[in-house]
Amino acid sequence: MIDEAFTQLVDAHYAPLYRFALSLARNGSDAGDLVQQTFFIWATKGHGLRELSKAKSWLFTTLYREFLRGRRRDSRSSSLEDLPPGEREPLAEDADRVARIDSGSVMAALQNVDEAFRAPLTLFYLEDMSYQEIADALDVPIGTVMSRLSRGKSQLRMALERVESPGPKVLAFPGAKGARAS
Repeated sequence: MIDEAFTQLVDAHYAPLYRFALSLARNGSDAGDLVQQTFFIWATKGHGLRELSKAKSWLFTTLYREFLRGRRRDSRSSSLEDLPPGEREPLAEDADRVARIDSGSVMAALQNVDEAFRAPLTLFYLEDMSYQEIADALDVPIGTVMSRLSRGKSQLRMALERVESPGPKVLAFPGAKGARAS
């Protein structure tokens, strides 16, 4: 018999955990495995949590740790030291441009952000977690969260620019027989 409290926990947190896992793993199969592993760990160890109000944070932290454990096991982890030098600082956003961006473009661009920055961005924007909740979930200092969010926003902005303008633009001139590439 499945415990009613566990069923409610799964119902309340499955979708947000899956979105987070998908942003990390970049494929549905691995994301599903991460979420299942997280709930398995909860089923075996979660009863030790003293405050059930902290279950959300515990689940996100556990999922992230499982993701990192898998990355270490696969020897594919990226480090912050591998970032390209001279990453440009964020510029002020044009409100019209932001209004034109659709969620599919944002999710596609998010997949091009380094994992170290993708996790805090996902937790902050998609899961509405506070800096402190993100710091707890990722087991890093709050200053690191702020720094990763700032750098992640910069990478996301650049990825969105690439999504919005994938190649040379073609301009058509009135009365011209052809078009010119700019």
